[in-house]
Amino acid sequence: MPKLSRRQFTSAAAATMAAASLPRPQRHAHAVSPNEKLGVCVVGVNSRGNEHIRGFNHDPRTEIRAIVDIDESVGKQRVARVSEMQGSKPEFFTDVRDALEMQGLDILTCATPNHWHALMGVWAMQAGKDVYIEKPISHNIHEGRALVAAAQKYGRMFQTGTQSRSSSACQDAVKFIAEGGIGEVNFARGLCYKRRKSIGPLGDYPIPEKVNFDLWSGPASFTDPKVTRQRFHYDWHWQRHYGNGDLGNQGPHQTDIARWGLNLNRHPNSIITYGGRLGYQAERKDPNYVDAGDTGNTEISIYDYGDKCIVFETLGLDCSTTSGDEIDTFFGAGKGNKIGVIFYGTEGYIAQTTYAHCTVFDKNKKKVKEFRAKGNVGDDHFANFIDACKSRDASKLNADALTGHLSAGVSHLGNISYYLGEDNRASVEEISNAIAKVKSLDDNQATLERTAQHLTANGVDLAKTPMSLGASLKFDPETERFIDNDAANAMLTREYRSGFEVPSAENV
Repeated sequence: MPKLSRRQFTSAAAATMAAASLPRPQRHAHAVSPNEKLGVCVVGVNSRGNEHIRGFNHDPRTEIRAIVDIDESVGKQRVARVSEMQGSKPEFFTDVRDALEMQGLDILTCATPNHWHALMGVWAMQAGKDVYIEKPISHNIHEGRALVAAAQKYGRMFQTGTQSRSSSACQDAVKFIAEGGIGEVNFARGLCYKRRKSIGPLGDYPIPEKVNFDLWSGPASFTDPKVTRQRFHYDWHWQRHYGNGDLGNQGPHQTDIARWGLNLNRHPNSIITYGGRLGYQAERKDPNYVDAGDTGNTEISIYDYGDKCIVFETLGLDCSTTSGDEIDTFFGAGKGNKIGVIFYGTEGYIAQTTYAHCTVFDKNKKKVKEFRAKGNVGDDHFANFIDACKSRDASKLNADALTGHLSAGVSHLGNISYYLGEDNRASVEEISNAIAKVKSLDDNQATLERTAQHLTANGVDLAKTPMSLGASLKFDPETERFIDNDAANAMLTREYRSGFEVPSAENV
């Protein structure tokens, strides 16, 4: 069967034409015997991609045969490293479309910036590759649904990089909840108390010399070129054009565990977020300072699922001032980040405090049981994906495309509420009045008070720089559309560059 041409990947028609008009991708890039190594292409190797290199090199069933990165200097360094590690040299590409035409590749793994995740995944599955994509698997709801559809249509194995799904500690804790270990459980709180310093002043900064900025931009609009942040790599997380803030960066790990433990395999019915990008003026002692980020560093999102509820707290300033008695009980008092999930049961609590550790507390918040992972969580997650690739059995996957879509969707929906209300600055009292009307199983007022104390302790004068009160949104989980809100529905997708369109689920 002929391989897909570069033209078929680059054509703007690929986003709109019926899939039947495209050559049917091969089930594998080449015939693979049971004992043959699977060929891996790792895309995006400046940061998280290094763990992909380590993980797939660690498994004897795979061989890294291609490295893709838009930064030529970084990519070639990784090629040299892989050559030393495995004794064979992978091919290097700056454009993933060229890599997908290479013979001998069975798997594509993606650790690029968020705005590239979905399109790369769709292209790879159309080309007959199995796919492993870091969280969030999408930049918006439209993209996540396209990945679910592509995995189903082309019979591809798709794993989301939410490693906790392969943690025996988390698996045991979720089983304990399902068996009634802490009674009836209808509420979970996700925490991202994670210090994030300012990414520097807004400005016009040079692009690194060896970076192909046109390819880096991909599905996002091309900005002249112009970079408005000091550090080109990584700090794109805090610019919504490319990233999704910490609600969409750290958040999908914890929202995924929260959904899992509550057995929620759907989107929420309603969402509201309050918060802001606050505290950096106080930190810099400059009331006129403008940070280059435009995602919230403080976001409290309330998700109503009807009979169940998730609240996610993102606090990005000095976290030694945050917790209060309840959070300290489960995560420990004192300085440091607090990242995890608390499940609230009628007979006790479970706190997931790391990917490899969960603790059970009784009704009096006394520790009574612990679950610890039996192996390396990251390696176990890669191995689970390879198991599915070898067996061609998608039911083996611990974090398939739908799992990734629903967990990323929690973050996307929370951010949409925040973005729509970003200019709606409100006092603590006004936010209190608004969330008093919201359906929730949390003590909304206690959470608001904890948030306000966190900001005040970090020098934020909430009278002068108040939080933003996001839009209260109703959502239809089946149609994946907001109810009677055109502005919110417009944010379910984005405007794509010609040749880089992420197709609809119907047209993958």
